[in-house]
Amino acid sequence: MTLLYCFCRRTAYFCFSAFGRLEVIGREIVPPYGPLIVVSNHISHNDAAALIASFPRPLNFLGKQELFRTPVHRLVMEQLGVYPVRRLGTSLEGIRGALKLLAQGRAVAIFPEGVIGSGLSLREGQLGAAYLAVKSQAPIIPVGIIGTEKFPPWRMPFPLQRIQVRMGRPFTPLIPEGKPDRRVLARVRDMIMQHIAILLLRGPNEIN
Repeated sequence: MTLLYCFCRRTAYFCFSAFGRLEVIGREIVPPYGPLIVVSNHISHNDAAALIASFPRPLNFLGKQELFRTPVHRLVMEQLGVYPVRRLGTSLEGIRGALKLLAQGRAVAIFPEGVIGSGLSLREGQLGAAYLAVKSQAPIIPVGIIGTEKFPPWRMPFPLQRIQVRMGRPFTPLIPEGKPDRRVLARVRDMIMQHIAILLLRGPNEIN
């Protein structure tokens, strides 16, 4: 964990808790070590900060290439543990970087939708998270975020809104023997999106 990541984590938690109503559900079931793929819905530019503040382990992210447009942006993203990927399709550099991190026992966070959606309505997920799950065999932990869309990014230090981060139990999809084709990846992707959808639709007392 870099100093910048640690600073952002503590700052985000303080702001979301002191000037908002951050509620984290399921933090205790997150495995304390070992490779982990964290998949979450994506409803706001505030989502990454909410994950960093809530998750009990340091996270590495796969982020769109536009975040790396200048040397300064690139340095900041690297210090925050973000790897670049193309918004559409796959980026071999990002995928290889994520697989390397998983092999080191780290937690990699992905927004499978690829773009910001709206509210509880999930977009169709892309295949990146499924590909990582198949290649690495790492456990997947689904996350449902609620409330971050109610304030703009510039108001992140003072959200003044209720935010919920719901973490579900880790699962590992059963992968058939042989080289997985696109149909296998699509099934794993659909399973990932279903787990996220369940977290968003259930009440807090029904989770886990």
